[in-house]
Amino acid sequence: MTKDECKQVVLNIIADIAPDEDLSNVKPDVRLRDQLQLDSMDFLDIVMELRKRHGIEVPEADYMQLASLDSCAEYLTPKFNALAGKS
Repeated sequence: MTKDECKQVVLNIIADIAPDEDLSNVKPDVRLRDQLQLDSMDFLDIVMELRKRHGIEVPEADYMQLASLDSCAEYLTPKFNALAGKS
């Protein structure tokens, strides 16, 4: 999975948990919570959906790695690719 594909996975999850948000102009290098109306429960929903849909575990200590789309891609892409190598 590429970093761009990883960003799209995160955007798809956000679109499902916050359907009223306009995701067309999300800046990849700006914190998601600074751009979108996401609260801490929405953030936890993102983490839960990553686990449920894709088998990606994000420990609480790593939550800050998911602050922006770019940081999500940096953190999650190797995890997706490791999972793909196992199957």
